[in-house]
Amino acid sequence: MDIESKHTLKLYMLLLGSKAPGRHVEQHDFFFGIAHSMKELVPEIKKFWSEAGEKIHIDAWREINIVDGYRISIKPREGKGNVDQQKLFFINLGGYQENKFEEQHYVVLTVKPNRAAAFSEAKETLFFKNNHFEGARTHIDDKYGIDVDDLYEIDEILLPVYTEKYQIALTEEPEAAADKIHLGYLKLANV
Repeated sequence: MDIESKHTLKLYMLLLGSKAPGRHVEQHDFFFGIAHSMKELVPEIKKFWSEAGEKIHIDAWREINIVDGYRISIKPREGKGNVDQQKLFFINLGGYQENKFEEQHYVVLTVKPNRAAAFSEAKETLFFKNNHFEGARTHIDDKYGIDVDDLYEIDEILLPVYTEKYQIALTEEPEAAADKIHLGYLKLANV
C-alpha cells in the first residue's frame, strides 16, 4: 500500500459471518463502511451486528474503487443526497436450483441513473435468468423480504456515522481495472 492510499478514505464492502448464539448454522450479512483502513471499521461492525457475538468474522471483502467504468471516491458531505447523475446500487439476487436445499445468492454492484435501470440490469444477469424453476422464481432480496421494487442505493445502507460526514463521488474512468475481491475467513482481531 502506498502512502497516499493510507490517507485516502475508501468505501468498503464486507461479507460478515457469524454463528450467532442460538443459531444452528452460520448467518451472513453485508456491511458497507467508509474508512482509511478496514481496521477502522471494526467498532462499527460490532455495533452493526451486536447479536453476532464474538464469532463475528469477515468471509469476503472488497475495497470499492471501480464499478461499471466509474471511479468511486469519498469526499466530505456537501448538503443532502447524492448530486451525481449516476448512483451506486447494491443488489442481492436470490434464486433456486432444483434439488438443492438452499437459496443461492448473487451480489451486484452497479452504477446507474436510477432504481429502474439498476433493476433492469439485475434481471439481465445469467444468475437471474438461470436460478429458478416452476414454483421457485428468482427474486431480489432486500430488507423487507422479497420485493422486486426495492433496491439499495449505497447511501441508503451506509450507517449515519458515515453519511453525516461523507458522500460518494463517481467519476467516469472506462479503462480502469476491476477491483480485487478478497475471500476467506478473517477474524476481526486480525484485520
